[in-house]
Amino acid sequence: MKKCGYVTLFGKPNSGKSTLLNRLLNYNLSIVTRKVQTTRNKISGVLTENNYQIIFLDTPGFLAPKYELQKFMLKELNSSLEDADVILNLIDATAFDMNVQIDIFSKIRKSIGTKAYIPLFTKSDLLEEEKLKNFISLYEKEFPGFEIIPVSALTGKNIDLLKNTIVEKLPESEFLFDEEHLTDKPEKFFVSEIIRKNILEQFREEIPYSVFVNVIEYKEREKGKIYIHAEIIVERESQKIIIIGRKGASLKKIGESSRMEIEKFLGKGIFLKLFVKIRKDWRNNPTFLKSNF
Repeated sequence: MKKCGYVTLFGKPNSGKSTLLNRLLNYNLSIVTRKVQTTRNKISGVLTENNYQIIFLDTPGFLAPKYELQKFMLKELNSSLEDADVILNLIDATAFDMNVQIDIFSKIRKSIGTKAYIPLFTKSDLLEEEKLKNFISLYEKEFPGFEIIPVSALTGKNIDLLKNTIVEKLPESEFLFDEEHLTDKPEKFFVSEIIRKNILEQFREEIPYSVFVNVIEYKEREKGKIYIHAEIIVERESQKIIIIGRKGASLKKIGESSRMEIEKFLGKGIFLKLFVKIRKDWRNNPTFLKSNF
């Protein structure tokens, strides 16, 4: 009998959700940068192997919302927890705090209910073995009865064990997607994510999270190339000046790095045009958020 179900990854910002998802899928599907809180939408990645199909949901980091965009992100997280057959709680082993974990668990207890729940200690390769064992022991004493798995998306530590454990807990079901299916998101979504990732990586602290990339045109034209027109939306004039740079140098650099990565992702050549626009306080604008997320 085939097995199929939804698996939600959640945890504090920078706990390694996107990196782990990419490792499990063996494909760079989710945006990964050194900045925290870069995932905004729940991303469905589909892994089909042998007689099972796992539909992964990568969620925004767990945090107290301070503005409308973060409220939306929290709704995405709660929706993913409700949809899940299996819930993976990613705990950054290098920043373990038992009080934080108690607070998180108290907030999601109702969503877990009778669902399979697996605590994962991520980045476990960066911690001394004895220290890792102590942290796991503390967690087991506070939350007995759960199977805790230390993993490393970087080295592959216990990734196969994790997959096998997930499959054991999946319900028996026919596959929900074709076996070649990788994600339910359209290509233009990942194009916008690639551009946004390159902006975050290029500017680090200069440009905060008030950047949104909107792909307003995505068409295949002559010689099989794809024409992409994207707007980089910021909240202030000063941010626009930074992204454009002197004589457009910074924007050109974003375009070049993004074009190469998008071509690799799509497997074909593209024409990429980028423009920078200001939408004041867009993160607190419900109308904008509703139409773009």
